[in-house]
Amino acid sequence: MSEKREGLFSRAEEVIGLFRKGAEFTQELLRENERLRRELARVEGQQLAASDEHAWEKLRGELLARIESLEGERTDMLERLHQVEDENRHFTERYIEIEEENNNLASLYVASFQLHSTLHLPEVLQIIVEIVINLIGAEVFAIYVLDEKTNVLSPVASEGAGPGAFPACRLGEGMVGGALANGETACADELEGVEPGQPIVAIPLRVQERPIGAIAIQRLLQQKDGFTPLDHELFTLLAGHAATAIFAARLYSQSERKLNTIQGFLDLLTK
Repeated sequence: MSEKREGLFSRAEEVIGLFRKGAEFTQELLRENERLRRELARVEGQQLAASDEHAWEKLRGELLARIESLEGERTDMLERLHQVEDENRHFTERYIEIEEENNNLASLYVASFQLHSTLHLPEVLQIIVEIVINLIGAEVFAIYVLDEKTNVLSPVASEGAGPGAFPACRLGEGMVGGALANGETACADELEGVEPGQPIVAIPLRVQERPIGAIAIQRLLQQKDGFTPLDHELFTLLAGHAATAIFAARLYSQSERKLNTIQGFLDLLTK
């Protein structure tokens, strides 16, 4: 009986030992499982971080490329803007030039209308003086008229100095006489190098090929430092209108004198 008990106790201890070992193994499995879970979570975290970093690097590269592209577009736009500004500035300057030309041509038209509105020589000469001052910007100048019998050019009107300050000259001689002889405007190359009392420009006044007189300019107004292409166009237009007006006024004056003379003879004959 005692042997049976001992056998049972021994069997029970074996079973208990097996249970203990099973429990210990189970606990060890649980601990290992927990450790593997933590390791898995750590690995997954590293993978996620690596994935996020890769995505961020990719996004960062795309953003940098986009910024670079925008900078390039901005540079192109700035260059285009500068070009447009230059074009606008050019158009504005050209518009101002055209506006000034139109104003001068309109003024010349009005002045030429005034020139041809009278046949009184002193009035014609005064209108020419105003045109030269207002359109050309001359300060000191004289208007010469040619004596066809002696071929001498004498000043008949002036501005800035009396007619005596402008010496007479012969046709074909000097700057004024030479300009009238060849029919081309003579202009000094360097205005500052011209001696005082000498003309800087001589404008011939001719009707077709017939010399009438000349305009000799010695000094410009203070705000004008030279002649523009428009000024040279004005020289040509003014020369034609002024010459025609002077020629018509002188012809009218001569015909009027002749008419008065004839009328005087008729009056004597009828008395």
